[in-house]
Amino acid sequence: MKKIIIVLFLFTMILFINKGKEEYIIPDSAIRLRVIANSNTFEDQATKMEIKNNIEDLLKNDLINMQNKKDAEQLLNNKIPEIKNMINNYNLTYKINYGQNYFPEKSYKGIKYEEGMYESLVVTLGEGAGENWWCVLFPPLCLMDATASEAKDVDYQFFVKNMFEKYM
Repeated sequence: MKKIIIVLFLFTMILFINKGKEEYIIPDSAIRLRVIANSNTFEDQATKMEIKNNIEDLLKNDLINMQNKKDAEQLLNNKIPEIKNMINNYNLTYKINYGQNYFPEKSYKGIKYEEGMYESLVVTLGEGAGENWWCVLFPPLCLMDATASEAKDVDYQFFVKNMFEKYM
């Protein structure tokens, strides 16, 4: 009976501590990627996603194991000419800006990401009047999502489940 009371108390405390608290999972030292479509037409949105996928493919192998931000910054600056060459194949106007760029407030999977200026690589296609796609390049969160199917032996565990097993 004591074990059940202890576990319930711990569970209640966890809920109380986290209640009303928003979780921010993007580190301050992150480098983001944002691709903004020309418009919201099907064709422009499809082009945006193709370019996004090509940029991810270009950067994935180099960034996936990178441990420090300075190296990531240097890599991104060095890859901009390759990104430009790739986008030139689409025969559209574009702008690429690497540096501090504005991101509007976003909510994704219940997590709020505040608006502000963030270090990022922003690719604006055409007029840049369409919906955008964004992710975190460093640490390579979006690249890890893209390769999640390749991951092996990942063990996700729930804290309360572990507590029950430990004390029961």
